[in-house]
Amino acid sequence: MKISKLIVASVMVSFLALVGCRSNPVLNIDDSPITANGKYQIEDVKKAIIQAGVGLGWKMIENTPGQILGTLAVREHVAVVTITYDKSKYSIKYKDSTNLKYDGTNIHSNYNGWIQRLDQQINAKLSGLGL
Repeated sequence: MKISKLIVASVMVSFLALVGCRSNPVLNIDDSPITANGKYQIEDVKKAIIQAGVGLGWKMIENTPGQILGTLAVREHVAVVTITYDKSKYSIKYKDSTNLKYDGTNIHSNYNGWIQRLDQQINAKLSGLGL
């Protein structure tokens, strides 16, 4: 009985290790609409995006007007995205990565989770514009 429990536990640990290391197609956010109420300026959009990223541990640097470079470093993993925006929409696009097993199409599944959280936080910050 003890041996069968040990085998089951070993199989489960192996399965979880494999699931944790899987890769998925890179998630890009394309032209997500800004649904803010009231009057706001493009500078307000920029500030909201930067605050959202910084709040999640991203380093956010404005490259040019309407474009921010976001970098997230987690242990030995690094994700880099380009965020473009105007007054009505924004996009988050993969730019580069380190130690995330990017193969030109697929990437470590953690990357997509980071992008989903960044997108959610940007939406939350932008929804408060013009109030």
